[in-house]
Amino acid sequence: MRGPHNIWRLVRTGATLQRTGAMGVVLEAFNAPPRLRFVARALGWPFSWLGLRGDMSLPPATRALTALGPAYIKFGQVLSTRPDVVGDELADQLRYLQDQLPAFPLATAKAMIEEDLQINVDEVFSEFSEPVAAASIAQVHRARLAETGQEVAVKVLRPGIERAFRKDIDAFYLAASIIETLSPASRRLRPTEVITHFEGVVMGELDLRLESSAASEFAANTAQDTGFQVPEPDWALSSRQVMTMSWAEGVALGDNAALDAAGHDRAALGERVLQLFLSHALRDGYFHADMHQGNMKVAANGDIIAYDFGIMGRIDEYTRRVYAEILFGFIRKDYRRVAEVHFEAGYVPADRDIDEFARALRVVGEPIFGMDATRISMAHLLAYLFEVTERFGMQTRTELILLQRTMVVVEGVARSLNPHINIWQVAQPIVEGYIKENLGPRAMLRDLMRTAKVLGRFGPKLPRMVEAQLVRQVEPVAPQQVRGQLHPLVWMVAGAVLTGVGIWIGTVL
Repeated sequence: MRGPHNIWRLVRTGATLQRTGAMGVVLEAFNAPPRLRFVARALGWPFSWLGLRGDMSLPPATRALTALGPAYIKFGQVLSTRPDVVGDELADQLRYLQDQLPAFPLATAKAMIEEDLQINVDEVFSEFSEPVAAASIAQVHRARLAETGQEVAVKVLRPGIERAFRKDIDAFYLAASIIETLSPASRRLRPTEVITHFEGVVMGELDLRLESSAASEFAANTAQDTGFQVPEPDWALSSRQVMTMSWAEGVALGDNAALDAAGHDRAALGERVLQLFLSHALRDGYFHADMHQGNMKVAANGDIIAYDFGIMGRIDEYTRRVYAEILFGFIRKDYRRVAEVHFEAGYVPADRDIDEFARALRVVGEPIFGMDATRISMAHLLAYLFEVTERFGMQTRTELILLQRTMVVVEGVARSLNPHINIWQVAQPIVEGYIKENLGPRAMLRDLMRTAKVLGRFGPKLPRMVEAQLVRQVEPVAPQQVRGQLHPLVWMVAGAVLTGVGIWIGTVL
């Protein structure tokens, strides 16, 4: 479906922003320069009649994004967590996108459940409510199992959602190719690869079987986390388009008035959200990658309940260590070490000046320390960080997109709970704990043990592998003679090494 015909989709996007009045709101929120504002309005005004009208009862930005479709709604959800970037007024408007979108009919939901699960809804559930929440991908119903009386949440995909997402993504691919063609400097950001990554994430979110699996794995990883709960999926009542989980009862994390009325400490909740995210990302390498206010509640006992596991992030152990060292360097104000880590990981080209890079990083980090968070302009910091990455030729790391995006969202959630929170102070104990466990002598010993175990598994094959390699190197000289001489020697050396390794592992463990 990718091709020039998607130009129409992009034109309609601009026209919709203009027609709904969202163009000015967005440009103002991002503090766009006068030249960009003039060009945007000049190009949008002639085509405004082509734009979608949307729901007239909604504010301009929310109205435009809901009219444009699910991919745009996802973008709005991210912005809703960043009042420091887009302003409090626009952030409040965009929170509507988290779980208050128009629902589809109850009858349609029941028909989809019956078709996908091959059950009779009225027989399996003694109660089945109207939609209690509706977001960009699916809507949720509160129900009660007839057999056990357990309260559950039943999530059902929106009809035709996959086709709608593909239309948006195809247009995004065209936009990425146009950007790369018109602006060669943007290629370092890998716009097309970013869209490919986004497509993979979204397509995975549209299979609720994968979400059930994610919920199960996440629950196992976080079972010992104090003050944190994950609802458990009901596998017998889950499928590609339907997911059933235990009901999560609590106050919405985005409702500050209700949290205050219930007596919850919002400052403590903000710190816990941030620390939980860092723990999951660094400790497990598996984290909830859509942690906006609409996907979390606070239980009566103060526990944070997470749900909606359609987007999960995973990072390998090496990347976790790199990420932790970068955070740790910022926390300690060791900008030289932060720069070194970037170079060691290959994030910055080796021909760049490491001292200049460290100096540039200092400008990013220093304004944060010892300053009230309300006085920090995150928009300005992000803009400067973008300039730094461009100047030093850093390319977009697609494997870190979800991690970086979630960090931005989680910080926004934490600041909505406590505007005075300082992310570096809150992050420090988690990052220092990870560094102590994974970058010291014990971590080195653990890595050696893992290596030995892997070699041990290949024990029976090692003699033949070594012999074959040596024979290939010297066979042209004297093949038969070398084989006869090497065979007993290889067996003896390999046997001795594996025996020693086995004894060592047994002693250590």
